Amino acid sequence: MTAKIISGSEVAKEIREELKQEVADLKERHNLVPGLVTILVGEDPASVSYVTAKQRTSHELGFYSKQDNQPADMAEDELLKLIDQYNSDPKIHGILVQLPLPKHIDEGKILYAIDPRKDVDGFHPVNVGKLMIGEPNYLPCTPAGIQQLLIRSGTKIEGADVVVVGRSNIVGKPIANILLQKREGANATVTVCHTRTREMASYTKRADILIVAAGKPKAITADMVREGAVVIDVGVNRIGKTPEGKAILCGDVDFEGVKEKASAITPVPGGVGPMTITMLMMNTVKAAKLAAGIA
Repeated sequence: MTAKIISGSEVAKEIREELKQEVADLKERHNLVPGLVTILVGEDPASVSYVTAKQRTSHELGFYSKQDNQPADMAEDELLKLIDQYNSDPKIHGILVQLPLPKHIDEGKILYAIDPRKDVDGFHPVNVGKLMIGEPNYLPCTPAGIQQLLIRSGTKIEGADVVVVGRSNIVGKPIANILLQKREGANATVTVCHTRTREMASYTKRADILIVAAGKPKAITADMVREGAVVIDVGVNRIGKTPEGKAILCGDVDFEGVKEKASAITPVPGGVGPMTITMLMMNTVKAAKLAAGIA
């Protein structure tokens, strides 16, 4: 058996088309334009690339979109003042501060300063707490993308044994909580494995759905996967370069081996990655609707 490929690129495109139509409807029926600001402090090349992609996508969807570039030596209190300005700006429904920030700035203090109603990354403690009690405003973007990949690929989540490898605040913990929720697209039994888990394969081999965010290239091999499992690979690892200088990427799953046992699997690249920005856009539309009192 060779696994079905779950293409994040295709699912992301499908969702963006839906969002584009929704944004057009909001403009026509409610005179409402979702607004997103991305704040970049410094000129880290990877960060520049990320915010450029976010801005391009927001423009394509018809958002009011603003890119706010600041120098690397910007003082922390000045950044806090800037965030406060956007918290009060009615045209802005989503605020994203691109990480990492320069070392002299406390990332936690900055993220906590964002109005939870405009925290479209889903990282503010208020939004994390709402997720924990089953009343989320916004789901963190990468975990939300994973859930959409499972739903739209027709994977049965309710009652499934889900094993998450990795316990980060960005992926592992939130996806575990999302799939535990007593709601449609969830209701799974979830186990979280991590670096101190003993005999990890004894857990991963029983998973109906295996979600891997270990941060280690090819950490999950075919002998650790149950026949017919659905495997979601969140990892992106640079393991070399082509003769032309292009990065060679691989996931946290040994794709070539595991695809012969799994029923479905995400590739790297082109799997979970394209979903993250798309979920950011979905959260921004939701923030605009919440601000306007639109169900």
